[in-house]
Amino acid sequence: MSSRFEGTADYIATEDLKVAVNAAVALERPLLIKGEPGTGKTVLAYEVAKAMGAPLITWHIKSTTKASQGLYEYDAVTRLRDSQLGEARVKDVRNYIKKGKLWEAFEAPVRPVLLIDEIDKADIEFPNDLLQELDRMEFYVYETDETISAKIRPIIIITSNNEKELPDAFLRRCFFHYIRFPEAETMQSIVDVHFPGIKAKLVAEAMRIFYDMRKVPGLKKKPSTSELLDWLKLLMVEDIDEAMLREKDPTKLIPPLHGALLKNEQDVHLFERLAFLARREGAGNTRPGQ
Repeated sequence: MSSRFEGTADYIATEDLKVAVNAAVALERPLLIKGEPGTGKTVLAYEVAKAMGAPLITWHIKSTTKASQGLYEYDAVTRLRDSQLGEARVKDVRNYIKKGKLWEAFEAPVRPVLLIDEIDKADIEFPNDLLQELDRMEFYVYETDETISAKIRPIIIITSNNEKELPDAFLRRCFFHYIRFPEAETMQSIVDVHFPGIKAKLVAEAMRIFYDMRKVPGLKKKPSTSELLDWLKLLMVEDIDEAMLREKDPTKLIPPLHGALLKNEQDVHLFERLAFLARREGAGNTRPGQ
C-alpha cells in the first residue's frame, strides 16, 4: 500500500491537489474538497483508493440523510414485531443493528478511504453532528453498551458543491482544497487520457468553443469537464470534424450536439438570443466570449 498519492494513469491530478491529499493523510484530518460540479471531486476518492491500494467505502449524502445513519441504525420496529411473533433472535439486540459507513470504516482490517460525498446536501446540523466522531474516531452504541473505535484511522475525503455554508467548527477540523477549473493545458492532458489518438485539430477547435462558451455572461450553468468529454465522444461518434465546428455562420452560434454542454433551457435560449443578435447586426465573425 502506497503512503503517497501521485495521481493515476486515469486521473490527472494537479500538483496542488496531490499536495492537499498527502497533507490531509499526514495530518490525519478529513480532506474537504470543493469545486464546480464535474471537476472530479467524487472520482478523486476512487483514484486515491486505487493509487494507495486501499478499500473504498462510499457514503453518498442526500437531503434526508442523518449523521447517526453513518454510525448505525437500530430497527426497534422489527424487533417489536419479532417479539410478538416469539422469534428467538429477539434476545440479541445486535440482530437489529445495521452498521453505518463510519462503523464499516472503523472496523476495516486495513486502512480504508471513506468518501462522504456531497455533505452540503444534508441538513445544516449534519456536519456538527459528526464532529466528535471524526475527531476521536470512535462512537458509543447505546443499545449494546459498547464503544466502537477505529482500528486504523481511515483516510476521509469529503466533497461539497457549496450549496450550503459549512460550520466553522467543522471546517477547522478539515484540510481544505478547492479544485480550480482546469486550464487548457491540464484539460488537454485529461482529454488525452480519455481519448488517446483523437484528432488534435478536432480537440483544439472543440476546446476553443468550450472555453468560449464558459465565458458567456449570464450563463446559468457553465459546461464542465465531464460534459466536454461527453461532447467530444459524441463528435467522434457522429463523425463531426473541426471544419463543421469552425462554422462562421452566426445563425449556427450554438455548436452541434450542444445538449451535451448546455443543460437547461435558459442557457439554450441565451445562445439563441446571441445568434439572433449576431444575425441582426451582421456580425458574421463574432462568437461568444471573443
